[in-house]
Amino acid sequence: MDNRCCTAMASTASPCLSPAHRPKDDADRPPRDIGTLHYTDLLPFTVTASPETREFLLRVADISIDYVRSTFDRNSKILDFHQPEQLKEVLELEIPAKPLNLDQLLVDCKDALKYQVKTGHPRFMNQLSCGLEVVSLAGEWLTAAANTNMFTYEIAPVFILMEQVTMKHMRDIIGYKAGDSILAPGGSISNLYAALAARHKMFPEYKKKGLAAIPGELVMFTSLHSHYSLMGAAAAMGLGTDNLVEVPVDDRGRMIPAELDRLIQEAKGKGKVPFFVTATAGTTVMGAFDPLHAIADVCEKHKLWFHVDAAWGGGVLLSKNHRHKMAGVERSNSITWNPHKLMGVLLQCSTVHFQEDGLLISCNQMCADYLFQQDKPYDVNYDTGDKVIQCGRHNDIFKLWLLWRSKGDEGFEKHMDHLFEMTSYMVQRMKQHPDKFEFVNDEPECTNVCFWYVPHRLRTMKAGPERHQILGEVQPLLKGRMMTAGTLMIGYQPLDHYPNFFRNIISSQAVRREDIDFMLEEMDRLGYDL
Repeated sequence: MDNRCCTAMASTASPCLSPAHRPKDDADRPPRDIGTLHYTDLLPFTVTASPETREFLLRVADISIDYVRSTFDRNSKILDFHQPEQLKEVLELEIPAKPLNLDQLLVDCKDALKYQVKTGHPRFMNQLSCGLEVVSLAGEWLTAAANTNMFTYEIAPVFILMEQVTMKHMRDIIGYKAGDSILAPGGSISNLYAALAARHKMFPEYKKKGLAAIPGELVMFTSLHSHYSLMGAAAAMGLGTDNLVEVPVDDRGRMIPAELDRLIQEAKGKGKVPFFVTATAGTTVMGAFDPLHAIADVCEKHKLWFHVDAAWGGGVLLSKNHRHKMAGVERSNSITWNPHKLMGVLLQCSTVHFQEDGLLISCNQMCADYLFQQDKPYDVNYDTGDKVIQCGRHNDIFKLWLLWRSKGDEGFEKHMDHLFEMTSYMVQRMKQHPDKFEFVNDEPECTNVCFWYVPHRLRTMKAGPERHQILGEVQPLLKGRMMTAGTLMIGYQPLDHYPNFFRNIISSQAVRREDIDFMLEEMDRLGYDL
């Protein structure tokens, strides 16, 4: 065979790409035993190694499928917990000087998953991103196979078009009549993009002249319970964390608009320059939704950019039963919405949307001639790389698009309603055992249920500071027992004046009533004697 034809571009019609013209031993022969083979015995290093390459990848796929099957097996553990030093002894992590054979690589794959936390397990309720959507997994597999960058239509034509269509669909759901969107590496970066765009809108000369274009200290405003990424944005943009003003919240964790108005006027009185307000739709701990209409009114009064961080709660827009929680979102200038949270898309998948088209590219464009030539043989408006501060951008769209195709809008509405139904059931069941479970908030707005587990010795103890302190000490101990048992995972944290409490998250479609019943019984089994 003429090996030169194997280096031809995939778009070139070449006889060597036809099965009829492949060597017979490549097309028909069974694979050699891959156990003792090395990477050089696979494609592209050995051009006749299609059978071996297929066999190796099928074995890797089998490992993945076995892991998926185990993830959904309620009789399997969520994790086999080891302390870091123990895990270093169990795993072979050193990088070798010489190549290892494929058998060893398959063992490495199995071991990596064996000691990994099964975040898709129905009883993993530890993070905002829980669950394992199989269709999204299929999209991620093929995304890795395509291995392309998302900065130009030239090299990612299908995925660029897919991104445009899906982002427009999301903007339509939000209520934006026009605009622009981009997928970013996580909600923190999405929030940063929004803040950068806001500064650029108010002070377009900042891009060239920097601080000289600003008439004073810029100030951002956000909820006391907002995500810490807003503080990170203030630091990264050079404002300083002192210029991120945290607005007080009510007893349910929602920003108080009157306090926002007061603090904006106070900052102006000090000669500072307010420019950006973030409301949160689904706070990280309490799951609270800030009152968007009232905050929009304040922003309009002071002519400030209004951003909504709906990284967690954005999925409620897909449900007629819960969309009202984000009433007023259409009045925002921008919104962060992470499909890898309530929507269950595989990590990572974060989107940021803008009401005004053209602002992203105006803010971030650097015109790198080696990538963004203006005389390409297609409409260069389809190139997205100059809209962002990144150069390389991972393909996060296919797994989202494929999952949405599988469910449709109707399926995602059922998806959201199921999560909230399970949350309501959990609250109802916990209220049946007030001696064992005490709520931080017994009417959650999202799927965050915040509570203390009460061990037996505290159930008859008089309420007061001492009992409060002991409750806070008990929760981490119970979490440790959960991890050792491997049967359950729920996160905990303190907040404001509250000592440590559990925050249970339901964002997995796999969760059923039996899992919630198990959770309550297992917590009592593990924590009764604490």
